[in-house]
Amino acid sequence: MKVTQEKLEKSQIGLDIEITAEITKQKYEQVIKKLSGTVNIPGFRRGKVPRQILLQRLGVSRIKASVLEELIPEIVEEAVKQEDIAAIGQPRLLSSFDDLINNYEPGQPLTVAASVDVEPEVIINKYTGFQVQAEEIKYDSTKVDKILDEKRQQMATLIPVEGRPAQLGDVAVADFKGVLTEVKDESGEPTPISGGEATDFQIELQEDKFIPGFVAGVVGMNPGETKEVAAQFPDPYANEELAGQPALFTITLKEIKEKELPELNDDFAQEVSEFETFAELQASLEERYQKEAQDQTKANQEEALLKELLNHVEIDLPATLIDKEVDAMLTQTAMKLSEQGLDIKQFFTQDVLPQLRERSQPEAIERLKRSLAVEEIGKRESIQTTTEEIAAKVKELLEQYADENIDEDRLQSVVEAQLVNEKITDWLIANSTVELVPEGSLSSQNEEVEQQDSSASEGESESESESEQE
Repeated sequence: MKVTQEKLEKSQIGLDIEITAEITKQKYEQVIKKLSGTVNIPGFRRGKVPRQILLQRLGVSRIKASVLEELIPEIVEEAVKQEDIAAIGQPRLLSSFDDLINNYEPGQPLTVAASVDVEPEVIINKYTGFQVQAEEIKYDSTKVDKILDEKRQQMATLIPVEGRPAQLGDVAVADFKGVLTEVKDESGEPTPISGGEATDFQIELQEDKFIPGFVAGVVGMNPGETKEVAAQFPDPYANEELAGQPALFTITLKEIKEKELPELNDDFAQEVSEFETFAELQASLEERYQKEAQDQTKANQEEALLKELLNHVEIDLPATLIDKEVDAMLTQTAMKLSEQGLDIKQFFTQDVLPQLRERSQPEAIERLKRSLAVEEIGKRESIQTTTEEIAAKVKELLEQYADENIDEDRLQSVVEAQLVNEKITDWLIANSTVELVPEGSLSSQNEEVEQQDSSASEGESESESESEQE
């Protein structure tokens, strides 16, 4: 079989495959024999239909189509093996199938054009000596105080209070009923808020615990007092029908309670954690948030370097890899939605799925380019991990998730890839200059650039509009 190769765009190899006359005849006879044994023609037993009758009933074009549907996949697969091409994904037929039917004559040679995707060539013009900036995330000790305060609030004891009005920090027990002031019913009265009514409802008097204006209205009330309080739903809001709507609540305060918080001592530590002493709990939280800040800083360094690296990388990605990456991204999204208890069938409908795939392509392409570029650098610099490092990490994870059913072979493969990737990014950081700048400074610059671009675009649009009017 004669095969001519041609390098095509998007990491494809084009194949012109000349099928010999002997094979075109042989396959034709095989299909005729198969059809005669399966086609039901009145007046003839299966397998006993005369050849001429079979050709008349089915038609030459239909028979040729049946032959080519069997022959082409076999021939393309054989050609890929013969040429020793490391193909990925399924081959594509480049010839028009109708033209092949018209050109096909049993016992005559036939040329078929097809293509196969192959692993892309990764061209990196530069990957060391970069000079980039990354935001430094510094350890914030107030995070420890905040988490400890949250745990104290959760363990607080509520003590009834008398003789004073409600104040911030209290827990109020109240009845309330709300209406939308600007949405009227048929009689012209404000519309009751669906779900905006409750009895003996406990309200933490903190501004972030309810819609704006509600808590401020309760503060200063005395038990037994009824009051109308104006409030407004934020925009955006979970219920879109209520977003931005002004409301009026009739509130009756029944009782005030204040929180009695536990002391930050060893008993508290034992109640909320596995630690025996408060000092151990505090030290553990400090270590956790210090490491979190360090990890985030390193992630920012890696992001800055990889973003710059892509400016020096050329990869002509095949459709097979892009489709596979999009599949992986949508699967991850579906799993997250499912974990949140949402019905993924409502999000991934037949109408929406093509749009989701199209919108996911740019991110999929960037992810692929990053991973392939990092992998190529690892090969060039012979960066590897050891079996001891892999075994240690696998052991750590198995102990951490001892109650879960984990595929150890799969885990080992994932751990190896992760450790190698970490070593490569560490190598990139060591061989470039990453200037650490204060947190928020780069994001502020990006926002300013976006605003300038937006203003420039608006200016161009206005100029074009003026020109058209002239």
